[in-house]
Amino acid sequence: MSTPAPEDFSPPPRPRLSVEEMLAAKNTQPIRSLDDLAADTFESDEELEEFLAFTYAERHRDVA
Repeated sequence: MSTPAPEDFSPPPRPRLSVEEMLAAKNTQPIRSLDDLAADTFESDEELEEFLAFTYAERHRDVA
């Protein structure tokens, strides 16, 4: 008995779901306002400023 070659192997097909079906399966709710997206990621304004400065510096590090 031989093993099929990797190029002969394909995973079984997945059922095709509509976007609505996928969202319903995850019990998602529509975003009703920007407040729904709010998160307290940083404990202070200073911590946010440090993060923004670091991000800016990293994005421009190899530009010069």
